Order: sequence, then C-alpha cells, then structure tokens
Amino acid sequence: MILAAATLKNALDLVVRAAEAKLHVAIVTVYGPSPTLVKQLENGAPGDIFLSADFDWMDNAIAHKLVDPASRVDLLSSRLVLVAPAEQAQPVAITPGFPVARLLGAGRLAMCDPMMMPAGRYGRVALQKLDVWNNVKSHVAVAEDVLGALELVSRREAALGIVFDTDARLDRGVSIIGTFPSDSYPPIVYPVAEVASSRNPNTKPILEFIVSPESRAIFQEEGYTVLGSPH
Repeated sequence: MILAAATLKNALDLVVRAAEAKLHVAIVTVYGPSPTLVKQLENGAPGDIFLSADFDWMDNAIAHKLVDPASRVDLLSSRLVLVAPAEQAQPVAITPGFPVARLLGAGRLAMCDPMMMPAGRYGRVALQKLDVWNNVKSHVAVAEDVLGALELVSRREAALGIVFDTDARLDRGVSIIGTFPSDSYPPIVYPVAEVASSRNPNTKPILEFIVSPESRAIFQEEGYTVLGSPH
C-alpha cells in the first residue's frame, strides 16, 4: 500500500501500473494531502510506502518514527505557478509587488491551506517574499488539495490559483499564466520512504522500482524534475 500526496496521482498511477506488470504484485494507492496521510500513519493506519509533497511532512513522519529514514529518497521536484481559467489566460510577469490583487478583482485566489498544505505553504511564502501576501490573503479560497484548487479555477469559481506546474497539467480548464521566481520559495521536493511498520516483503522491491530509471522516465514524461539522491 502506497500513501501518496494527491498531486502525484496521474504520474504515480502510471508508475504503479508498470510496477505491477514487472513485479507481478498488486499495489493499492491511497491519495490525500500529505499532512492527512501522516496523521493516518500516526493513528495506526496501514501503509508500506509514503510519498510526500514536501520536506516538512516527511521530516515530521521521520521525527515520529513513522517511516524508515535510511530508506528515504528525495525523488522529484516541480515549480510553483499561477493559473487562470484557460479561456482567460493572459501572461503575467511575477516580480516583487506584482499586481495580483488587481488581477483578482472581485474574484478569489484558490490555494491549498496556506499554513498546513505543501502547495499552499509554498504559495504563501512566495507571496510574502514578493510583498503581496497582505494584499490577497483575505481573498484566498482554501481548497482541500491541489486538485480542488484546480477545480475552483477551472469552474471559474476562483479567478486565479497557485499550484505546482505539474498540477496544472491535470486540468485542461486552466492555463499557467506565470511562474514564480525560484528564489521566492524553498525548493519543492517530493521525498519517498518506507513506512517503519511495514512487514510486507514486496515493500523494498516496489520502493526500488519507484526510484528506478524506468519510473524516473515516467515521472519526467509527466513534467517532474527527477532528483533521486538517497539520504
């Protein structure tokens, strides 16, 4: 059983199908927000592999002895972007003090929880660094996860959204209108590790497959930058 951040669903589903075919094992995937998955593990929920959407929640899982730190691999990276409904997409230069409040008008800014969820936290930090967070924080529409944020924008229930660039590929109803400067937020990293309580003999081979060149090629095809440095 793989517990993985919801943002990874499309790419990881492809990796899982390839793993099942090659290793002849059945794999169950459970997707959700990274903090929710950590809480589930903390409460004793079953799982064999955890794939987080950021450093912090993997570090939290390690601190609570929920995953094996020796098995951790910082696997993937992506970028933070601003999206708008596809039919309204006009490119925006994202620079310090950029007019995001004017761009929103009376509309809302779709984000994951800016205090808890990885994409939301990255977005808040970037807006703070660019000195525009105070202009828009009262207009934030909080989504449960990145898929929810995309849906708000796609349905035009939000004028803009902040997601990862790999998320934006998941919904044809949105278009990327700007990319946040890489120095405006911490590096976006997706770590993977073995759940400490796992006793499944297939866990190690599946984890090895997830970080293998075959899987890396799939992740790259889905728009991710592959890292893969073991800790």
